[in-house]
Amino acid sequence: MPESLALTRFLNHLFGGLVASVMHAVGISASPATAINDTTALEMLVVAGLIAFFVLVRFTLSVEKPNPAQQIAEMIHEFTGGQADQVMGHGYERFQAFVTCVFLFVVLNNLLGLVPGIDTPTAQPVVPLGIAVLTFLYYNFHGLRAQGPIGYLKHFAGPVWWLSPLLFPVEVISHLARVMSLTIRLYANMLASDLLTLICFSLFPLVAPVVFLGLHFGVALIQAYVFMLLSIIYLSMAVAQEH
Repeated sequence: MPESLALTRFLNHLFGGLVASVMHAVGISASPATAINDTTALEMLVVAGLIAFFVLVRFTLSVEKPNPAQQIAEMIHEFTGGQADQVMGHGYERFQAFVTCVFLFVVLNNLLGLVPGIDTPTAQPVVPLGIAVLTFLYYNFHGLRAQGPIGYLKHFAGPVWWLSPLLFPVEVISHLARVMSLTIRLYANMLASDLLTLICFSLFPLVAPVVFLGLHFGVALIQAYVFMLLSIIYLSMAVAQEH
């Protein structure tokens, strides 16, 4: 069994007992020394880094002399806002914080695979699944909130009432399939990128570092963008009003 990361051992030392107790309470056997795995530790590192970054930006805001962190935050804000505006139009601002967090969380976890000795967290199926389930719950919640239960369910029934018994289960299955689609797309691409890089490192150790790490970087950005864009599309469809 490969040795865990130093970060993982540190987190287990601090919180392993608590996490193991919670897991035991829900019927999962776990040891305090291994309650937190490498993937979870890396996710926590990404979350902590994002929180620290935005706290820094918040407390160093300047109109006259924006620092580099503020400039990066503004670029990210303009990028995600522009994408949401193109898809959703008026009212996209309510959802921009969510889609920005999704984009940054996915892209940073993807890029961790560039660090030697670290497996890409999103190449573990549980990570894309967790983000996909959260996205599914988020857009359905806002669909219900925007249109009410009856109005939202009409989306599943189709435009012709006598076809509703047929279309309703099809639409429900289609929505549930979005979770699988989001999960498999991100997981499969990042896993393939990791495996391809590993194989080429073993075959061409002098050439692979530049070529395939660059390829991994490109795949990481594209998959994060696709995940964010699909989240925006699902939100747009959920809150759209029938005319």
